[in-house]
This record gives sequence, C-alpha cells and structure tokens, in this order.
Amino acid sequence: MAGRNHATNDATRHAANDDADRATHRAASDAAGRAPGPSRRSFLTHLVAAPTLALVTRAGADVIDLGDLFILAGAPTSALLALAVGPDGTIRFRLPREEVGQGLTTAVAMLVAEELDAPLADVRVELDDARPELLFNQLTGSSNSVRSLYGPVRQCAATARARLVAAAAHRWGVPPASLTTANGSVRAADGRTAGYGDLSAAAADPGLVVLGATPKKRAGHTLVGRPTGRVDARAMVTGALQYTLDLDVPGAKPCVVRRPTTLGGTVRTVTNLAAVRAMPGVLHVVTVPTGVAVVAETFGQAIDAKSALQVTWGPGPADRLSDDGIRAKLRAATPPLLVPPLLTPYVDAEFDFAFVSHAPMETNSAIADVRDDRAEIWSGLKSPIVARETIAADLGLPLSKVQVHVVQAGGSFGRRLFFDAALEAARISKACRRPVRLMWTRVDDTRHGRMRPATHHRIRATHLLGEVLSFEHRVAAAETDFRHGLGEIITATAAHLPLGIGNATLAQTLFLTTVKSPYHFGLTTQALTEVPTGIPTASWRSVYSANTRGAEEIVVDELAARTGRDPYAFRRTFLKTDAQRAVLDKVAKEGNWGRPMEAGCAQGIAFHEEYKSRTACLVEIDTRDPDHVRVTKAVIAVDVGLPVNPRGLEAQMIGGLTDAISTTLRAGLHLDKGLPLEGSYSQFHWAKQRDTPRDVRVFVLPATGDEPGGAGELGVPAAVGAIANAWARATGSKPRSFPLDFDVDFTPYPR
Repeated sequence: MAGRNHATNDATRHAANDDADRATHRAASDAAGRAPGPSRRSFLTHLVAAPTLALVTRAGADVIDLGDLFILAGAPTSALLALAVGPDGTIRFRLPREEVGQGLTTAVAMLVAEELDAPLADVRVELDDARPELLFNQLTGSSNSVRSLYGPVRQCAATARARLVAAAAHRWGVPPASLTTANGSVRAADGRTAGYGDLSAAAADPGLVVLGATPKKRAGHTLVGRPTGRVDARAMVTGALQYTLDLDVPGAKPCVVRRPTTLGGTVRTVTNLAAVRAMPGVLHVVTVPTGVAVVAETFGQAIDAKSALQVTWGPGPADRLSDDGIRAKLRAATPPLLVPPLLTPYVDAEFDFAFVSHAPMETNSAIADVRDDRAEIWSGLKSPIVARETIAADLGLPLSKVQVHVVQAGGSFGRRLFFDAALEAARISKACRRPVRLMWTRVDDTRHGRMRPATHHRIRATHLLGEVLSFEHRVAAAETDFRHGLGEIITATAAHLPLGIGNATLAQTLFLTTVKSPYHFGLTTQALTEVPTGIPTASWRSVYSANTRGAEEIVVDELAARTGRDPYAFRRTFLKTDAQRAVLDKVAKEGNWGRPMEAGCAQGIAFHEEYKSRTACLVEIDTRDPDHVRVTKAVIAVDVGLPVNPRGLEAQMIGGLTDAISTTLRAGLHLDKGLPLEGSYSQFHWAKQRDTPRDVRVFVLPATGDEPGGAGELGVPAAVGAIANAWARATGSKPRSFPLDFDVDFTPYPR
C-alpha cells in the first residue's frame, strides 16, 4: 500500500535528488548499543543557559498556543544540547527528539550545517537515549520540534564554530575576527586553511579563549530555506535504515502476544499451556497483564503457538460498547448551544466522526533485555523519559539501572507518544529471564492499538445582512489519554496561561490552545466535553483540530451558500489577516477556483491556522462512481513563517492530505462489543495509490518571519474541510458522518 508511511513515500520521491547516503542516521551498531561519544581528539559543545533567560522572562505574555507551552516548559533545559566534532571532520549532533519519518533529522542537520558552514554530508544527527535531566524537553509532538529546537540548535552550532575559529586564531596568531569559515574549514585572509577535524583537539582545550557566538541572521542563510532531500532517503529506499526489529541485540528471541477478545480484557486461564510449550521452537509461554506472550526461535513459530493457545478471558472496560452506544453517549454529553436563533437566520449542523487507527507502516515493536539488576530497552519512542520512569517503576529497578534507547520509527501520527510495546517487552523479558524481540502483528496494531477518539459536534452560526453574528461549536469526544508526559508539561506551565485556560482541565487546555477560529464571526465559542469510555486512545495527527476545524469549514461553506456568496470569496472576507488571505488566494489562483466541472465532479476549498502557521487547500473530487469516490487534484499553499526545508514541508502537507482523504472518505474503525472489527489494511481502508490524486501541487510561501511555525499537524484539517466541501458540491448532499463510506465490506478476523 502506498501513501501511509509518508516518510518512505517522500524518501522514494526525492532519493534521486540527494546524496543522502553520506549523511545517514546512526549506524546499527550505535542503535543496538551506544553511539560513540567524543574521543580525546574531538570536542563537545554544551550550550550554557544564557539564551534561555530571555525566553523565560517574556514567556508569560507570549503563550498563545500549545507549542508555546512546550517551548516554555523546555526552556530550562533547552541548553543541554551536545555537538561533537571528530578528528575526521565529522559533526555529530545528539537529537533529544524522535524521528518517525517527519524529516526532523534532515531539518536539524541543515541547521547545524548552516551555522557551522559545513557540508550537510558531514553532519550526523543521532537520536539521543532517554535523558531524565531534560525534564520536559524530550517529547516529540504537537508540531513543536523544529519550533523549539530552532534557536538552541543554531546557538549550539554557532558556539562550536566560535571555538573552531578561536583555535585557528590561536594557532596562526591572528585575531579571530579576521577569520572566516566555509565548507568545513577555517580560512585566513592570507589563504591559509584548517579543516574542522584538524582543529578539533585544539578547540577542545578548556583554556581556549572564545569570543561570544551569535547565530546567523536569516539573510545570511545559504542552506536553510533551500529545498533539500532527506539525509536518510537512500537508506530508507534501499533497506539499509534499521528500525527496532532490525537491530542485532545478542540473544533477543522473537516474541508475540495473544491478546484479549475485547479491549483491556484479562487472562483467566490457559487450558493447553503444556501442549503449546511443546510446539516446535517454543521457548517460553508467559502471562503478562496484556495477554499471553510466546517466545520462540522464529516469528513464524511464535505466531503458530500464539494461534494455538486456548485462553479464557476476563472482561474489559468497554465490552458492552458498540458504535451506536458510543454515538448515543457522545450526543447525550454534547453541551447545549447558548445563542437561540430567535428571528435571526441561522445554520445548524451536527457531525459524527468515527474512531480511527494510527496505523503506521511499522507496527508496535520493542526489544528488551531485563536482568535482576538492570534493564535495557530499544524502541521507537516519542516520550522516552516517561517510558524509562514507568518501566523502572514497573520492574522495581532504580532509574539509573534502566537504559532506554530511542530508535527511528516507521511512522507514528501520535501513536508512539505511548510506549506500550516497550513496557510490555520489559515485562515479558523479566518473566522469561532473557532478551526478547517483541512484535505486534498488524491485527494487534489495528485492533488493540490506541486510536483517535470518536467525536460528536454541534454547531450553530447566526447571520444577518451578510454578517455572521455568532458561531458556536460544542464537541463531545471519547476521552483522550494523555499519560505520556504531555500532562506534566501543561501542569508545569499552567501559571503562564491566560486566565481561564490556566484553570481548565488538561483536555480543555489542549483544546483551547490548539482549536481557534481564523474568522471574524462575531461571538465565537468553542468548547469540549470528554466522555470516559475505557477505550484505549491517544492523540492522532492534529489531535482535536482535524475533526473540529474540519467540521467548521463545512459549516463555513454552508454559511456562504445561505448568504448567496462564493465559498472562496466568503472566506476571504472574514479571514482576520493578510497572511491568512495570502495562502487562500494562492490556492484559488493556482487551482483555478470556480472552473466548470462535469456533473458529479466539484471543487472544494478550506483554510486552517495552527502553531503559528497557516494553510489553504483546494481539491477536486469525482463522485460519479459511488463505489470509488476519488480526489483527483489537490493544490495546497502553506506559510510557516520561516521554512527550514521546503521539501520537507511539501512532504508534510502531502502526508496530511493523504490522512484527510482516508479518514474523510473511507477509513474508520467499527467498534463492536468492545473490539474494533477492522484488523488489517485490507479492512481499515486507508488510501491506497489508486485513491490518491495524480495532480498534487504544494506551494511553500517564502519566509514571512524569522522563526519557523509548526507543520506536522497543519495539513490535515484544511484538507478534511476541502474534501467534504467538494463532495457536498458534487453530490448535493450535506456531509454529516465520517468517514462518508463506512460499510463493513469485509469478514472480520476471529476474536
């Protein structure tokens, strides 16, 4: 299937244009053990806390979105970055974030190379192990990594450059100000040059006198802002890039888990334990809180033994819940609207969105080696500090005796904020007293993985004489689980939030700092109610915005129709800023908005702003074959303030479009008596190659600011609205329940 692992898609698309093999992700030996540290002939730069202070003193006034909360919470430890220059000139930067295919390692490598005036191929970005001293500064999510790292990474690299220049100045007996840097070397006015590798030992001298280091101004950038191929692209498309299950950890044996017949069910008895233990290749069969684990010589043997298990299961917390019951709960919990329409014209609308799987290409996996006195874990983790703390407590080990390695992952979309596989593998390894290599099967990942919560929406907009007087939006959602570190971040920064938000619950705070209307619509209110269900959930790409802002963009189209105006012109009138109108105008022009279309085909347009970035999306849809509705064309414009890597941004927006096509048209989970029916990509209908438009154009606007905004989640909400609006115009129907085509057209796997 194409399109789901955006990282692989983008790497394939651009591999021919980059020589990424020279700047790959850390080697497998590093991932399986420890990346090499600086030698005696290399030097390590640690940023001091000075650049943090200005951020902390002004943070209270500047907090306007969730990204600001992340930056504020991480400020005290943002200085704890490490960059090493080796004697061969190789530059190694330890990244305290996770790469899941979003292109972060490429963007950070570009920042390092830019500030050091070094070739991009000389930079190695290596994922850091869990580092508890970073406190709130090692969580990857909320479109925040580039935003929060942009200043600290540049300062760290600029500090390294200053030390190299100082070392050369001392060697040649010239003022540092007379020297320049280029292509990985320091140059004197008389033509002398010294490579960074040759200077690394001298630059490591603690007695070296170093002038202050200042990062470049935007006008001086030569690499940042230039479309650049991924540094890991060639490794991805050739299979050289190693994910968790590729690592060579001595003695780690394949492991799978027989999971309950309902979400959160428990093991009561295993009636054929002896027979399964006697099956070929089986090494261990142990019960853990999440099911019955089988460890064998091969994954095939482990899967056969798992299938043979005869287990009696205890109930789970959501056994009685099915789709109809969930919808009824959410509708009943939706708060009432406050503004009565009275004699004012109005638009009322209600929407339902189904549960959705994250469904990354790489399923949940982890390797664990737990001994009596220590433990070592390898997994794709976006919240490794919380993972390490939780695993240590669960194993009864001191935190210092648990080491957690962060491994590049094949997709996430929010799923790897949780560390279910790492904790489960640690428990199994402890029970078996041996290293294990745990793999969730595709059915496990789809049925028992965490999911985007189902939501119900109630919207009312009143209007008069062409003006929108009020816009109310009430959301009821199945409760989202934030027990992965985000709650601690928000709690730690609550005092800096505006009055009202600071006293809100965790979910309300997240909702209020991400979901905002970009329109001058009079009295505008948006509110969230969460309903406990016992169903395992997690943030899904765009969290609340995909559904909430998607639904709002549908109502915006209906308001335009009710007032007799064109959807594009209507939005343009009510958007608040010129920057917003710029991206809307761009897609309308490039997409030839309003062109004649055949019956059953139509255009749709929508807008979204979040994390100090903004985007507009125009799509064309063909509904003439009701069994195969297709988006045939998409035009996207995006403004992120300062684009670090426009090619990476293009990939992010295409990925968001793919997610929107999937969840708007066909992809969702049917909950039936406490378990999703879907169990694979053949049943969970994610967009395949034939479902994606052949004509997709992404326009990254030139820099409109000095700092980057967020982009990872930006692309979904506008695309959801545009697709739904195009479908409405093509069919003459009002979209109200998503996905639009949600039949059970498959035979579910046995429970």
